[in-house]
Amino acid sequence: MATAEDREQSAGRPEPAAGAGPDLQSFAVHLRRLHGEINRLMQGFAGDHGLHATDVQALAAILDAEEPMTPGRLRERLGLTSGAVTACVDRLERAGHVRRVRESADRRVVHLHYAADARPAARTYFRPLAEATQAAADRFSEEELAVVLSFLAAMNEELGALKPHGGR
Repeated sequence: MATAEDREQSAGRPEPAAGAGPDLQSFAVHLRRLHGEINRLMQGFAGDHGLHATDVQALAAILDAEEPMTPGRLRERLGLTSGAVTACVDRLERAGHVRRVRESADRRVVHLHYAADARPAARTYFRPLAEATQAAADRFSEEELAVVLSFLAAMNEELGALKPHGGR
């Protein structure tokens, strides 16, 4: 079992006092590390599929959208220009990852759909991430995981409300 001194050295900073919860710095460090690890996997997927990192972010946004994604909403979500979104969607469509579908009475409205044929490749590539997530989740009770999910949802809500520096 690691001592407090071991944890301090491995984390590069002191542990909070007994009874005190983790401080904001600890959250920041772990969130940056998590982001870095996920970003490393996303970069690998992008490279293996001839995509840009932004393309993989776009795929995730399309996949996770609660309503049909449009190029305009994708532009807002990723903070890109219209031209950059068009180039991104063009690459994704050429690579077989997304489909553009005109679904409404207004034929100018385009919805972006994750292509069903692309799902097996993504599932295979990201299976180790899913397995690592399950292995980590297995260390916690259902109640603890509910708190973690609540925290992550709150973080996403708070971060989603922030405007990038420069106000785009």
